[in-house]
This record gives sequence, structure tokens and C-alpha cells, in this order.
Amino acid sequence: MNPRTQLRALQGPAGSLQAQVDMPALAVGQGPVGVAVIAHPHPLFGGTMDNKVVQTLARAFVQAGWMAVRFNFRGVGASEGTYDEGRGELQDLLAVIDHFSPAATEQGALALAGFSFGAFVTSHAVQALHAVHKIDRLVLVGTAAGRFAVAQLPKELHVKTLVLHGEEDDTVPLAAALDWARPQNLPVMVLPAVGHFFHGQLPLLRDLVARHVALPLA
Repeated sequence: MNPRTQLRALQGPAGSLQAQVDMPALAVGQGPVGVAVIAHPHPLFGGTMDNKVVQTLARAFVQAGWMAVRFNFRGVGASEGTYDEGRGELQDLLAVIDHFSPAATEQGALALAGFSFGAFVTSHAVQALHAVHKIDRLVLVGTAAGRFAVAQLPKELHVKTLVLHGEEDDTVPLAAALDWARPQNLPVMVLPAVGHFFHGQLPLLRDLVARHVALPLA
């Protein structure tokens, strides 16, 4: 665990939500670049905010100077409520974003990220927020296309978006991710010989994400 990790309990729409906030190392008087909210994989299949891919995403954001927020969806860990097939989980995510987005940060930036089921939920959060809230960076990993109705992304957000998928993903086949991305002309970065959970390739995942989120904000 990052020694600068803070445990939080937030009020969500179905009760308390368990969260962890990872802070970057900052100089005196310096604030984070922005807030990155990261959504975890499927609650019914062991997905939690402590998932290795989710932790790797948090490390990437922290490495690039962001405050990284991970949280457990309703019914996971100490978060209250029960699984709601993505509907309630979207409301959980929006509540976490609303809680942290006014946080005092150096540039006031907001980034969203999700892994697998979390990427599906995050896509709908983007759809809900795009017209009313600037999103500075978006990272979707192992996007659960084909299994869920992943929302299309606004075209103007494509340049700020990184979509990563393993070539040998046997949970969400690469073909399903491409079928989702193709009508949008949305680029997908494919990692050769990599599976759904990025075993043995988490440092590469971290570095690719850190490079994307460290680019100057428009």
C-alpha cells in the first residue's frame, strides 16, 4: 500500500461506500494535477478496489502526479447495498466523482478509469457527465464489451482516451472490444500475448497509462 494512502467512508446512494485515496509525493505547497477515479471489475466474480489491475492503474496516476481514488461498489467489502447489474454501480461511481471532483488540485483536472466491468460502468459515467463536466483523461482496460452494453464515447474525448486490451484475453475477447470500438473509429492499443488480468505485464500496463496521463492537459 502507498504510505500516503488514506482510507475513506463516503456516503453513496445505497449507503456507505468504502474508498482508498492514494496521494502522489508532492513538494510543499504543491497540489495534485487532478483527481482520478478508478472503477473495479465485476463484484460477483471477486472484483474489488484491491484488484491488481486497479491498483496498477492507481500507481500509474500517482506516478504522474494525480490523486487516485479507488472504491468498492455497493455490496463489496465494507460498502453497503447489493449488486445492481451496473445501474446502481453507475450511481455509486457518479457519487464518488461528485464527492472528489471539487477537491483542491493544482489544475482541477478529472480523470476516469475502469477495468473490465468497471470500464463498462465508467463508459456510462462519461456519457452522463460529458455535457456538464470536463473529463481530462479516460483510461479503459479490458473493456467488458460483448458482455455488457458499453456506451460509445464522445468523439471529442477520443484524443484524451486510452483503451488497452490483451491480445489473448479469454474473458473479454479482443474481437468484442474491436466490435465496440470500430463504429466509433476509436483506437485500441493491443498488448501482444497478454490475458485479461495482465499477468506478468502489470509494469508495462502501469508505464503505458502513466505516459498517457502525464501528457500536458489541454
